[in-house]
Amino acid sequence: MLLVALGGFAGAVARWSVATAMPGTFPWGTLAVNVTGSFLLGALVQNGRFGTHFSTQARLLLATGFLSSFTTYSTFAAETLALDPPLGAANVVGTYGLGLTAAFLGQHVAGVGE
Repeated sequence: MLLVALGGFAGAVARWSVATAMPGTFPWGTLAVNVTGSFLLGALVQNGRFGTHFSTQARLLLATGFLSSFTTYSTFAAETLALDPPLGAANVVGTYGLGLTAAFLGQHVAGVGE
């Protein structure tokens, strides 16, 4: 539980840092953390299935703790609703399209050489 809490704290602070560094009318910070987090989680999942580079404790800290707080569906949803409909639609398409692509690329990169 402590590993999840520590990772969650660090992930939330990192997300806030990215969001505040990317101000503007479009939620670039949320898009950036969701896509980056999807890539990293894809790599961790791939490694968990086929590799032994990370211990169970490291996965708890990184995936369950850090990445679950670093990425955010609730902020994505709230920010999307606050946008004009065309921008909201672009945010949905961009977040899901880029997020899934990033997760696939993360799995691919982590699987190279295994």
